[in-house]
Amino acid sequence: MTRDVLVAGETLIDFLPERPGPISSVEGFERRAGGAPANVAVALARLEHTPLFWTRVGDDPFGRYLESVLTERGLPDRFLERDPDAKTTLAFVTHDERGDRSFSFYRDGTADTRLEPGRIDDATLADRAWVHAGGVTLASGRACDATLDLLERAADAGCTTSFDPNYRPELWPDTETFRTVVRDALEHVDVLKATDEELAVLGFGSDGDDGTGDDGDDLEARARAALAAGPDAVFATRGGEGAIAVGADESPWAGAAEHAGYDADVVDTTGAGDAFVAGTIAALHEGRDLESTLAFANAVGAAATTAAGAMAALPDREAVRSMRE
Repeated sequence: MTRDVLVAGETLIDFLPERPGPISSVEGFERRAGGAPANVAVALARLEHTPLFWTRVGDDPFGRYLESVLTERGLPDRFLERDPDAKTTLAFVTHDERGDRSFSFYRDGTADTRLEPGRIDDATLADRAWVHAGGVTLASGRACDATLDLLERAADAGCTTSFDPNYRPELWPDTETFRTVVRDALEHVDVLKATDEELAVLGFGSDGDDGTGDDGDDLEARARAALAAGPDAVFATRGGEGAIAVGADESPWAGAAEHAGYDADVVDTTGAGDAFVAGTIAALHEGRDLESTLAFANAVGAAATTAAGAMAALPDREAVRSMRE
């Protein structure tokens, strides 16, 4: 195992519904650990790249539950912060008949919005080969400053940096604010993972693009446009239809690749994108090229849809091999 990766961001409680349908019609929910960066960190541990994980939870029963889940899954507690004055974020998940999900957040002034700049010291960054962050913490003032500070200092320290916008419209006042803040972050990012829709909302589209991300023919054009914002490589996902990757000419990942994905018996898509991110980080960190990285990351993401809950189905390497066979 290696511990030269650092992941930063929110850990929260996902309440999963007992059945598909709108939240107004669901009577029962099951508590699960979640949060995109937390899922990425646990997925990396499952893939034998156990990272350091910087997060902040409330000093409440939910926060203590999350602490126990993270430590049980092998994550070191060095940067696991407990906030004495704030609650833990809650997210209620709903599913449609295809397993696709939406979220209702309870996140006003919660612990993960109170990350503070400078908590990761220079010596820690000097020992990291890779630093990953997500976009949810950018939606809140203090946590936004902390995330941007971390990405900038990590880039200055020579770390490879990666980022997932993880766009949740209900957390942002408008799309323009989201676009402005994320583009600031991308100036310090080497590897961007985003959905087709996120690339369009960020303004990486063809003339006349309506921002919905529905025109699959423009996906590569969006990804290439995103390269101009700072990243050396862009991984653009399209759900069950796989993903593409493009790399800048002067980068270690020059070129382009496409992978159609894998068939899976989908139970719950929550966390699939986070699993894809972990697969991407693991593969690139191991020196794989774009084509091999896409195949591996798609297998990790597909395997993560085969059970309920974002963390419960995160696969180990054997499960990834089985998905690819």
